[in-house]
Amino acid sequence: MSANPETENRHTISVVVDNEPGVLARVIGLFSGRGYNIESLTVAEVNLDENLSRITVVTSGTPMIIEQIKAQLTRLVPVHKVADLTLDGPHVERELALIKVNGKGNARVEALRIADIFRARAVDSTNNSFVFEIVGNTGKIDAFIDLMKPLGLVDVSRTGVVAIARGRSAL
Repeated sequence: MSANPETENRHTISVVVDNEPGVLARVIGLFSGRGYNIESLTVAEVNLDENLSRITVVTSGTPMIIEQIKAQLTRLVPVHKVADLTLDGPHVERELALIKVNGKGNARVEALRIADIFRARAVDSTNNSFVFEIVGNTGKIDAFIDLMKPLGLVDVSRTGVVAIARGRSAL
C-alpha cells in the first residue's frame, strides 16, 4: 500500500557540511526562503581532522516536499552528504531538556516521583524549585513536560534532536 502523497510526515534529516562560517545560514536560508518549517535544529563539529559538522534538522512535509528539501540541500556547495534518517533505516534520536518546576509540599513530592519514573535527574534544587535534566526521544520529553505543568512548571530549555544511523555504516 502506498502512502498518501498529500500526507505530511515528520522527518529527521542529517546533513554533513564543511565547518565554516555561513554554512548554517545557507542551510537555514534554504528552509526559510521556501517556507519550510524547522521543528528542531542542532549543529556540532563531528570530524576535527576533516573539519566537518553535522546539522540535524527535524521538519515535516509531504513526500514531495521532503524530496525537494533533500535535493536542494544536496546542491549546496559545502554539503558532503544528506541522509533522511526517517526513510534510510534504523536510527537513534535523542534530545536533552532542562525543566524548572516550582513547588512545595505534595506537588514537590509528586514532581520527584514522576522524575524518578522518567529517569530525569534533579541537577539543581532550592527550597522552592527543582531543575530536572531529562534525555530521551521527543515524545518522552513532551510527556514529562505535560505532567510537570500542573505541578508548577516554570521554564523549559531543549537542545533539539540529535540523531545517528544504527549499524556499522557512518554518515
